[in-house]
Amino acid sequence: MPTLLERDRLPALATGFAILGSGGGGATTMLELALRDERAWPFELHGVDDLDPETPCLAVGFVGSTMLLSERLPGTDPFGRLIGAAERWLGHRIPAICSLEGGGVNGLTPFAFAAGRTIVDADLTGRAVPALDQMSILVDEVPGIVVTCDTGAGGVALVETERALDIERVVRAAIVQAGGSGGMVFAGFTVGDLRAHAIVGNATRALELGGAFLARIDGPLTALAESLGGRLLAEGRVSSIEPDQRDPHVLTVGIDGSSGALHRLVARSETLAFMTDGRLEAAAPDLIVVVDAVSRDILEVTAISMARHVAVIRVDGPDWWTGSPERLRHVLPSAYGLEELDEVGDCIEVGV
Repeated sequence: MPTLLERDRLPALATGFAILGSGGGGATTMLELALRDERAWPFELHGVDDLDPETPCLAVGFVGSTMLLSERLPGTDPFGRLIGAAERWLGHRIPAICSLEGGGVNGLTPFAFAAGRTIVDADLTGRAVPALDQMSILVDEVPGIVVTCDTGAGGVALVETERALDIERVVRAAIVQAGGSGGMVFAGFTVGDLRAHAIVGNATRALELGGAFLARIDGPLTALAESLGGRLLAEGRVSSIEPDQRDPHVLTVGIDGSSGALHRLVARSETLAFMTDGRLEAAAPDLIVVVDAVSRDILEVTAISMARHVAVIRVDGPDWWTGSPERLRHVLPSAYGLEELDEVGDCIEVGV
């Protein structure tokens, strides 16, 4: 049976997707505002087992700079042309829709732009990730995938390839031409493919995480972490933010812990690893959630600033990624060139 979502669940849903962003994925505020229109509610959220496995499905999401997306708002139907191009290429209508990315703003995209389609409780990441070749159906090499994206000025690019890296490179080039951000659609798969090759039930998990967070938002930080099924790793003041010596896109954030410990948070567009006194305590695909210790705002990497009092919470990442070594290698820190951060429990040095 589908789950009926009423409008009062929106704050929990958005908060949960912010947690699953693990410091990235873009702020959910824009789509929260779009979804506050009461005429859009309620939504039916269907599990993959509720639907015929042969049902064609598509995944939608925004790609590129989330900061640009917040400055240059999308239109009322940012995926219409992209879906139309995919359907013409495949030769049939696609009746089901899911999220491309299960963390940050993209977690909410099916609810804002379903356009009469059946919303499926599944996505292709279970958290925010930076690269398009990290989508689960590409990692598992599901055949027949078609990708469409914006090119700017009303243009659409379509990519059909067996090499995931082609999608990453071609779509990135198109999005640059489109101005740095735009929409993207994955198609050519079915609900049955999602059962085996996607993160199922992630919107339900977002609801549970967001509801638990909001219920304990004014309580002690330890209790807040425990309500998420997680662990409080640190509380303290941000004392340094420096680019890594080897890769300027990697930031190392120093946190002077309230207990006297020295903590290090390593991040790109998402948080990748966390250390205490040189000992690795969490690493992707773990969710490493940074919260303003005073306001309890869930912070993106770009919002972490000097002297800010923060708390860091570890939450289990999606089980799908740990299902095989091949899947796992796509989301470990080594996938970002940080091989020494893969094994939790190691004592290491991170130069800044």
